[in-house]
Amino acid sequence: MTSTFQKHQRRIGKSKSVRTKLRTVGGRPRLTVFRSLANISAQIIDDVKGHTLVAASSLEKDLRAAIKGMNKTDVAKKVGSLVAERAKRAGVGQVCFDRGAYKYHGRIKALADAAREAGLSF
Repeated sequence: MTSTFQKHQRRIGKSKSVRTKLRTVGGRPRLTVFRSLANISAQIIDDVKGHTLVAASSLEKDLRAAIKGMNKTDVAKKVGSLVAERAKRAGVGQVCFDRGAYKYHGRIKALADAAREAGLSF
């Protein structure tokens, strides 16, 4: 039986592995995703400067009213399109997608597809 500590270490290791592979892309900001049981958030980070350029979350006040009654996948699509719109306004067109330790499936895939449809390329 694995302990909570071991599960956490495995998750961190997987996340680092994905991020290491993204470094080969180089120069592009990183679109990273965080998923909890109830919410999802995404942010675009410039790793060279160490700054967050754009962020969007299902916890935002103006988005809360729009997503009321939606299922989690549809909420992820809304957040993906919102982060892409904000990125375009900030002058970011190309990013690399950092899924962290999550599988590219379900809400993570829905967010990525919505961001692509809204004009972000990765």
